[in-house]
Amino acid sequence: MKNLEKQFKLLRITIAISSALLLALLIILFTSSNPFQTMFDFLIGPLTTVRRMGNIVELMIPLLFTGVGVSIMYSAGQINMSGEGAFFLGGVAAAYVAVSFILPSGIHPILAIAAGGLVGAIISVIPALLYLRFNALPVVSSLMLNYVCFFLGLYVINYMILDPQAGYLASWEYPKSAILPRLFSVTRIHAGVFVAIALIILGYLFLMKSKWGYSIRMIGKNPNFAKYSGIKVGYYILLSQLLGGAIAGAGGAIEQLGIYNRFQYQRLSGHGFDGILVAILAGYNPKLIPLATFFLAYKRTGADIMSRTSDVPIELIFIIQAVIIVFVAAERFLEGWKHKRIVQRSKDALAAEEV
Repeated sequence: MKNLEKQFKLLRITIAISSALLLALLIILFTSSNPFQTMFDFLIGPLTTVRRMGNIVELMIPLLFTGVGVSIMYSAGQINMSGEGAFFLGGVAAAYVAVSFILPSGIHPILAIAAGGLVGAIISVIPALLYLRFNALPVVSSLMLNYVCFFLGLYVINYMILDPQAGYLASWEYPKSAILPRLFSVTRIHAGVFVAIALIILGYLFLMKSKWGYSIRMIGKNPNFAKYSGIKVGYYILLSQLLGGAIAGAGGAIEQLGIYNRFQYQRLSGHGFDGILVAILAGYNPKLIPLATFFLAYKRTGADIMSRTSDVPIELIFIIQAVIIVFVAAERFLEGWKHKRIVQRSKDALAAEEV
């Protein structure tokens, strides 16, 4: 039955992705003046140059952080969507530390990332506290909290670290001591990729192999059973939200110090919401997060190339994402096939016992 459940999840994800891509190709076929070249740019374009392959990795790095963070938070059964605000405000905190302090090169980015992680943890634990104390739905309180994070971040940029000579709303430039080193001259891949790899390994060990991760997952599946089993439900809910928010906030900090030379976001970046999609595709398993982030980064890079070289707009990517979410979120999708397989395996097991 355990293998059947894995097959069921894999089949649902495969059909969702295949259906979304097929729909995208049909749209290209009927709307583009040169559909076959457009399809080539969308499907193969990201692999045609080193720079484009570098773009895939650059897009993957922040999604690895938000994907793991969301996986930990959602495994506890908390629909906490504050990863978006934690990522944004984590970047603001890193920018503030970067431009406000003069520190050695080896220490400066570490403290800036730590500040981003701390701010992210504080943000994401607020909906959990409201839930435990007042039974407020995390999905509502966390969505509202994202706007608080956004305007609070803009206040910090506008009144504390604004560069008046930039000509737009942006912080002072980050000093070289705070910037993460680039690994290749032709891409913007930076040292944050090593932190992301370590995060995947540690996130998997924590969530899938440790007693803390087991308790968190047990709470997500059945909080009443977990409570009567002696698990401290409130404690582990807070722990999961703290860790998830800290990871998202650190991801926002690393994105700032690795990709940009100053803080220049004019709106929420969307990385937190993308992390939800990544986590859903990975089944909240950090081990599968790299595959989910690669898929999302690859198709976004392909869509960007397609929009610049053809007459099909980049908004096609949102259609693909919407179709995937609909199929994955539909609980009854392929449920009949699953039940038939369960019945057949039960009959086979009974027949084997009779023999």
